[in-house]
Amino acid sequence: MEKSILLVDDEEGIRKVLGIALADMGYHVRTAENGVEALRIFKDERHPIVMTDIKMPEMDGIELLRRLKKVSPDTEVIMVTGHGDMDLAIKSVKYEATDFVTKPINAEVLEIALNRAQERIAMRRKINEYTQNLEQLVRDKTQKLLAAERLAAVGQTVAGLSHAIKNITGGLKGGAFVLEKGIELSDQKYLMQGWEMIRGNVDKITNLSMDLLNYAKATDLNIQHCDPKQPAQEVIDLMRPRAQKLGIELVSDFSKNLSPCQFDSDLICRCLLNLVTNAIDACRNDDAEGPAKMVTVRTKKSRGWGVEYQVLDNGCGMNATTKKNIFKRFFSTKGSEGTGIGLMITKKIIDVHNGVIKVESEEGAGSKFFIKLPKKPDE
Repeated sequence: MEKSILLVDDEEGIRKVLGIALADMGYHVRTAENGVEALRIFKDERHPIVMTDIKMPEMDGIELLRRLKKVSPDTEVIMVTGHGDMDLAIKSVKYEATDFVTKPINAEVLEIALNRAQERIAMRRKINEYTQNLEQLVRDKTQKLLAAERLAAVGQTVAGLSHAIKNITGGLKGGAFVLEKGIELSDQKYLMQGWEMIRGNVDKITNLSMDLLNYAKATDLNIQHCDPKQPAQEVIDLMRPRAQKLGIELVSDFSKNLSPCQFDSDLICRCLLNLVTNAIDACRNDDAEGPAKMVTVRTKKSRGWGVEYQVLDNGCGMNATTKKNIFKRFFSTKGSEGTGIGLMITKKIIDVHNGVIKVESEEGAGSKFFIKLPKKPDE
């Protein structure tokens, strides 16, 4: 359709003469006797070039130009005008006409106007191709950057995982050494110590495997209409015996007027369980003299959110560096006893709920974790 043209003129003689001239120049010519017919034809056949008389009944050339440009801004429109219609010709250029030729039409002038239209079409095609190539180049570069970021993230994950496994294997080797000494010396005490070390590290590697599986599954949400108090109460009931055994008071402080929210109750329960477990460990590891150790689980209203959970403790607290890194891959303050996966999972679960998790803490003054969830995950 590149060498096609729609010729519009209300005079049949002009249509025939110009049609022959245009055909001799290699154009496939379609004609219309007025603007209304031209629009009907153009709707079915998008000719790249339209050549129209300015003065026509029903719809003049200026109005036809405006409507054509509205439908197809890239169409090149050449106006045909008489000598007394120069003001109209200039007006047509303001409406983005490609060119205008005057009657009687000179073949050389007509060819120049058509060549100009073809050059504009070719230039536009080149610009479109360049733009598409540039967009593809940007997409390719973006994909490479994303791939590099993913590789970096994988590298960090592998490094963190390797460190966690190294700690566990070190414990296994130590347990095996003690166990072998017990066998060698027939010492029941060594045997029991070695076995306890091995069993403890087997539990650690089992928990590590389960945590990694849970981390991978954390994006599979089972959204239900839930009472916000439910997961918090489940965690309190589950962890109270351990807290009592360690001499730590586990307190619930639940708001009574919370409206139901939509979230995955099992996953939110897991988040709170991770936070409460860490809070109990922080109290257990705090040797400073002071008031009795306490962990509080609180639910409350929060402006703009469905529910806010808080887990507070008066344990050892964190310094600025630890607080900054607390949600990073495999970061742990528990040495060989921790893997850092718990808070990784917690952060991921809250993120997929479109919630937020934050922490306030000072070394020696305890910690306070906040979780805010929307009424619905898609909010």
